[in-house]
Amino acid sequence: MPLAGLLGIEAVAEASEEVRARLRWREDLCTAGGVMHGGALMALADCSGGMCAYLNLPDGATGTATIQSSTNFLRPVRDGYVEAVSRPLKVGRTVIVIDTEIVDADGRAVAHVAQSQAVLLGETA
Repeated sequence: MPLAGLLGIEAVAEASEEVRARLRWREDLCTAGGVMHGGALMALADCSGGMCAYLNLPDGATGTATIQSSTNFLRPVRDGYVEAVSRPLKVGRTVIVIDTEIVDADGRAVAHVAQSQAVLLGETA
């Protein structure tokens, strides 16, 4: 996943029932005041959730695409790292719903993300 590489997202664990990915705090991922940017957190969740959906694709499917995402930010991140934990809530033939919790290095909740991933059929580009 090229965006994950660009941001420095590290895969921690990848299984159909749970995907974990980590993003270290860096100054270039922050807003004013040294707080990790919400967009960086959302990208982490989308990468982790997308991989979770991909690992749950039904037979004949070729990929997924995010069609809906909702994020609640709960705590700022000023150092260390964040880890996304993505789990499937519903695996359907056309849509997969993923729940992602983002926690800081101390295990405190940073954000909660619910997303829907369309199941893509046919050839990939």
